[in-house]
Amino acid sequence: MSKSVKKQVEEAREHNSPDLDLSDRGISKLVDTPGLFSLKNLSRLTLSHNKIDVVPPNIIELTSLETLNLFNNYIEELPTNLSSMQNLKYLNIGMNRLYALPRGFGSFPKLEVLDATYNNLTENSLPGNFFLLETLRALYLSDNDFEVIPEDVGQLTKLEVLAVRDNELIGLPKAIGDLQKLKELHIQGNRLTVLPPELGKLDLYSGHTAFKAENNPWVPPIADQFQVGVSHVFDYIRSDTYKYLYGRHVEAGAAPHPKTNNRAKKISRREVWGKK
Repeated sequence: MSKSVKKQVEEAREHNSPDLDLSDRGISKLVDTPGLFSLKNLSRLTLSHNKIDVVPPNIIELTSLETLNLFNNYIEELPTNLSSMQNLKYLNIGMNRLYALPRGFGSFPKLEVLDATYNNLTENSLPGNFFLLETLRALYLSDNDFEVIPEDVGQLTKLEVLAVRDNELIGLPKAIGDLQKLKELHIQGNRLTVLPPELGKLDLYSGHTAFKAENNPWVPPIADQFQVGVSHVFDYIRSDTYKYLYGRHVEAGAAPHPKTNNRAKKISRREVWGKK
């Protein structure tokens, strides 16, 4: 551990500080940071832009922690006890090397924001209780490898932001229409050709809302509506004509659009990160 990191930890303990920023300090092992897990008053810990490969289970000793930022590290696995952090509200695990989230991950009692962008996650990476995160307001899963979003997403009834751009999505779940508090939906850069009519239950085109859907191979009727405007897209998918055509499309079982080149992008990103 560098002297500067040691000094910061000691000062945080001395002043009983609620905030500790250890970003971009070349940290590779949290266990080599003596005293860190004794900071019981710490509510915000920033460890972004380091070389951390393992998050030790004793992270849960930071019982007051509300914000944990692990963005841009080398993490391939998270401890199974992470979700027992009773006060955690914001968790950023973006730009790491995660292929799965640990068993029991959906047990966070207060988690409001989860950012897992730029990883290697798929629909099979999510534990069975993931969609029991009833307090979640914002879910960022962009730049991963999802082909589908499970229907259980409809259980996230407090969700206001859902970002799944630049994945491999070939369809959206009907249950997305149950997310009545949704204000932002980002689905750009996928393999989507149609939208479920249930999406028409939402208002994502007026007021302080956002619906981003560029760079998808939409079927011509939907593509034409996008040319006119997002509100026209929603008017169209609510129509009986579209519901009929959508049903026919599903029955026909059309082959998914070919995969994108996201994998090459991920490989190049890892080369930039380098190895420890």
